[in-house]
Amino acid sequence: MSFVLKRITQFVETSPALKKIGTPIADRYCDLAGYRKVGLCYDDLIAEENDVVQKALKRLPPRLIYDRMFRQRRAMQCSLAQTVLPKEEQTKPEDDIHYLRPYIEEVEREFAERAELDSLAKAK
Repeated sequence: MSFVLKRITQFVETSPALKKIGTPIADRYCDLAGYRKVGLCYDDLIAEENDVVQKALKRLPPRLIYDRMFRQRRAMQCSLAQTVLPKEEQTKPEDDIHYLRPYIEEVEREFAERAELDSLAKAK
């Protein structure tokens, strides 16, 4: 996530009025996106072609990797059959956690630190 988006998110989360307005809009957007209807979490939608995401996926615990693959395969089956899951099997908003985001942010910090150290070594 870019620096600007992080700052905007932090600002909205610290302002009670903006959070009161933004939360229902965000919840409605997630409902309309439809990924929860096929059993996916938001972090399942992150593209894996990025080096940062590849490294973050390697750091996931085995159980999270299994759960991610299960959700993706089940969503693929729903897509092929052009159906949605029954209401009790759909991802609930409280279950839609950001399980991959902390690992991505950790890898991004490591890449930034490595780039900073490399630029220091070249300056000499």
